[in-house]
Amino acid sequence: MKRYREALSSYDKALELDPIYHFLCGARLNSKMYMCDWSDAEQEGSELEASVQRRERASTPLFLLSATDTPEAQRIAAKVWVTHNSQANPHLESIHTRSKKGKIRIAYYSADFREHPASFLAAELFKTHDREKFETFTFSFGPDSGDDMRLRVEAAFDKFVDVRSKSDLEIAMLSRSLEIDIAIDLAGFTQDSRAGIFAARAAPIQVSYLGYLGTMGADYIDYLFANNTIIPHESRGDYVEKIAYLPSYQVNDSKRQIADRVFSRTELGLPDTGFVFCCFNNNFKILPATFAGWMRILKQVDGSVLFLYSESNLAAENLKEEAAKQGIHPDRIIFGNKIPRPEYLARYRAADLFLDTWPYNAGTTASDALWAGLPVLTLTGRSFASRVAASLLNAIHLPELITSTQGEYENLAVELATDPQHLADIKQTLENNRLSTPLFNTQLTTRSIEAAYEVMYEHYQYGLPPEHIATEHFTTEQG
Repeated sequence: MKRYREALSSYDKALELDPIYHFLCGARLNSKMYMCDWSDAEQEGSELEASVQRRERASTPLFLLSATDTPEAQRIAAKVWVTHNSQANPHLESIHTRSKKGKIRIAYYSADFREHPASFLAAELFKTHDREKFETFTFSFGPDSGDDMRLRVEAAFDKFVDVRSKSDLEIAMLSRSLEIDIAIDLAGFTQDSRAGIFAARAAPIQVSYLGYLGTMGADYIDYLFANNTIIPHESRGDYVEKIAYLPSYQVNDSKRQIADRVFSRTELGLPDTGFVFCCFNNNFKILPATFAGWMRILKQVDGSVLFLYSESNLAAENLKEEAAKQGIHPDRIIFGNKIPRPEYLARYRAADLFLDTWPYNAGTTASDALWAGLPVLTLTGRSFASRVAASLLNAIHLPELITSTQGEYENLAVELATDPQHLADIKQTLENNRLSTPLFNTQLTTRSIEAAYEVMYEHYQYGLPPEHIATEHFTTEQG
């Protein structure tokens, strides 16, 4: 409903009554971030992370992805959340090892089989699975939107099961009765997620992929898909799950349509001339330090503007006000509204360079920009969420757009904005690589995911515990 100001007022009143009320401190700060209200942000963020480190019920795991780049804090928050909200049920009967069937039964679970980023990425994956080896199911616990994406997803599976009316336990028991071998959670701790399904062991093998960019902190999630860019081998200890390494982490839809429409600068509210930096990430991902860096970039590039996505008038007003405080005229901060997806993709072509957020990188929005031909500049950190865009850039063979320090990030942004030939060369490389590299090769990514499923299933059949997966099925890490 996006009534963030009212939510903030309610949180403040609740915290007056109980300063340590369950997970409320993080929810309160999250509401402020959606409004781009950064008053006391540094102090409140530090206090929140300290509370998490003390293993207090301070924040949902999801908010920690944007609030901190510390994998340890994210792991602790996930474990605390699971302990209090979705512990494994010790009274349920274990799933007995099943005899090997002709096909491996895989099932995807989500509330977002509709016009949603998760489906925008995975729709082609669902359709592309090898039906000679796999029988595919989906369990949908979200709304039946009736939109084109919903219809496309429904048609992609062997069996689409609408379980909105069922409890977590009922869904898990239904999954067991259908003898699902591998259950893939596409939601994690995102909105409308239902980790309780997996706490009740929907399948003997349970995997986290795509929706939640971090550890689930739960012993009932066996595997987490990633790659060496996102989780280097030395970082495995930050994750509860075993890591299933893919050559290219994020599956993409190579059939996404870009409208033929060519937007004029005038209709987008952009000036007739000048360099256009853009970032269409959700506003809550914009941290004060990131925005301050963007303002320093604008100061060094005369006539440049920053084109952002506006979730609310309040967030837009706060960002313009913050720009003025940092010596940038508010008119240089321009906002675009939500428009139909093909037009949204075409709108990227009005910009010159996508500036990523940190520590919660662009995921779907970064691949959207790259698909539309717009280079993405990213800054990496330590956490899963802070390394996703780097993974995408490696997968499309543009590692020169990956930076590791704030200074390097800002310097490269200015260099690309003031050296037209350098930027043109990068755009040409992007165009050359778009259809010839792993990032948008859905067939390749699907085969890699399936190879991982086969290894997981083989381990299960032999009674072996989950192990990290990096086999000859996977090419040398490039993404």
